[in-house]
Amino acid sequence: MTSENHGTVKGEPSGVMSPTGSSSQGPPLIIFSDELVQAGWSKCWSKRENRPYYFNRFTNQSLWEMPVLGQHDVIVSAQPVCFHFLFGLFFFSVFTPTVPISPSTPGAKPWSSTSDEVYWDLDIQTNAVIKERAPADYLPPHPEIELQRAQLMTKLRQHYHELCSQREGIEPPRESFNRWLLERKVVDKGVDPLLPSECDPVISPSMFREIMNDIPIRLSRIKYKEEARRLLFKYAEAAKKMIESRNATPESRKLVKWNVEDTMSWLRRDHSASKEDYMDRLEHLRKECGPHVTAVAKDSVEGICTKIYHISAEYVRRIRQIHLTLLRDCNISVDGAENAEVQDRLVYCYPLRLGITAPAQPRVELHFENDIACLRYKGEMVKVNRGYFSKLELLYRYSCIDDQRFEKFLSRVWCLIKRYQVMFGSGLNEGTGLQGALPVPVFEALHRLFGVSFECFASPLNSYFKQFCSAFPDIDGFFGSRGPFLSFSPVSGSFEANPPFCEELMDAMVTHFETLLDHSTEPLSFIVFVPDWRDPPTPALTRMEASRFRRHHMIVPAFEHEYRSGSQHICKREEMYYKAVHGTAVFFLQNTAGFNKWEPTPDRLQEFLAAYRVSGRSLASPGASSSASGAGGKDSKAGHERTASVDTPGSQDNSSPVEKSVADAGAV
Repeated sequence: MTSENHGTVKGEPSGVMSPTGSSSQGPPLIIFSDELVQAGWSKCWSKRENRPYYFNRFTNQSLWEMPVLGQHDVIVSAQPVCFHFLFGLFFFSVFTPTVPISPSTPGAKPWSSTSDEVYWDLDIQTNAVIKERAPADYLPPHPEIELQRAQLMTKLRQHYHELCSQREGIEPPRESFNRWLLERKVVDKGVDPLLPSECDPVISPSMFREIMNDIPIRLSRIKYKEEARRLLFKYAEAAKKMIESRNATPESRKLVKWNVEDTMSWLRRDHSASKEDYMDRLEHLRKECGPHVTAVAKDSVEGICTKIYHISAEYVRRIRQIHLTLLRDCNISVDGAENAEVQDRLVYCYPLRLGITAPAQPRVELHFENDIACLRYKGEMVKVNRGYFSKLELLYRYSCIDDQRFEKFLSRVWCLIKRYQVMFGSGLNEGTGLQGALPVPVFEALHRLFGVSFECFASPLNSYFKQFCSAFPDIDGFFGSRGPFLSFSPVSGSFEANPPFCEELMDAMVTHFETLLDHSTEPLSFIVFVPDWRDPPTPALTRMEASRFRRHHMIVPAFEHEYRSGSQHICKREEMYYKAVHGTAVFFLQNTAGFNKWEPTPDRLQEFLAAYRVSGRSLASPGASSSASGAGGKDSKAGHERTASVDTPGSQDNSSPVEKSVADAGAV
């Protein structure tokens, strides 16, 4: 079990102060085993636990059990990957340990969550191998800059709302702004970690598509016949009004007017129609009028997309200028970023480092309200559950190398939580679906059965492992992030990928997977979880089904599995899990070496699916934004199917039940 560092390291002052003002004093270190000493390990004594533990000055890791030699050493051969271990030659710069702050009550273990279930396992070491890389040139985070970014982001959301209302008479499609941020970051080459500023094309396909789907009116889910009748009437009225008020061609006006009048006539004379009759009629009207409505709205919607993008680019310019001024006032040169010597060697992946020195951080106040940690800067408060605050403390101790005394810890935690809060949005449950995570038993099974030790899409708040990729390398790197996944190029390892359900991001993800698998001869495996959207199927789904690296494919039916909430770091315990309202497609993408090492055998798949079954707990009903991990706004027709289909190269039965799918998986 990972331990808090309560001892002092040989050669370090014995009375290092924590940010809370408490002193950490321990007995002299007990030195042992020359090989372990050369690898950076020392034996310390925990006064609180009254027993020894082991600390590594190179990796900043603490263990209760005797460390195993070779787990954290450089892989020195460049091509191919050979696992030779040279003790003492670690790729991190040598640094002294940090003393974590301990806000919890005496005797409370900081790595434990406040409930019976622990939602992470930070003891699992990575098997992901990368080429050593230089520090990144992102500007270091600062609460003042984060506050400015939050204010401008709020203004940008307001602009979007006003443009949709004024130009098209609609509310912005739910979550469309958040998916716009995700889609833009796939192509953005700008300097801001959150706001896009250098995108090609300027007009977002995601935002354009979602606004168009709500024109002339938003179509909601229908349960009753009267609702279907009213919706048909409203659509006909709105289509007629739009075509008459816009610059439409005479032919478009004629066709739309005729179809609307025909629909109105049908509504007046047919009072015995069923719900299905009304919905069929609505689908027919949309098919006939939709292209003409789209044509007259196209310029206006493109104008909305363009306006939002240019406002965002202007905000990025402002934030950048303020940030550079702050660094200059602190005598920090951006041009003089550290250019550490990088050797052409393979190493186990390590947290992303910044090449620009971090400025002194302002005071951030911390207090606890029951099990909630509250951090305040200039009147702006962010909150996180006590257990997750302790998790951030551990991740920071494992990952941060420029803040040995935790002097910047609270300000960086404030920036981290504020960043994700701003990205989520301020609406009820808004954005949390985009940060949904797999259940703990599934992660445990993935690690145990397929060697998974790394998440391709996570955050310091929702990660299960301490090694992961995330959206914001400038702040997340201090808490273990390896940077954005699309910029991460592992040579070897076993990975889990549960991306936010944005079509463009998922498509880019598949492209990156296939590039990595094609270029590596070392064991490489990606287990991918995406929504089983079939109406129509997403490009990512169809590409993975046809991929030559696909070793197995299964569908976990809707309502038969669950996800952890994207707001797990602040939500109530009973709101931690919710049922998925659509099926989830699980793909095993592996190169030959990865398949040989982590083959999805029938026995492994049987055990994996057993971990995926919903537990007996009472699950929260998913909100409007909680469609599994992404709430993409799509309605999967397969969502209510009670079978799990299997698609394995060479198999013939593609629609068998879950149990039969596992039995037939050996056809790979």
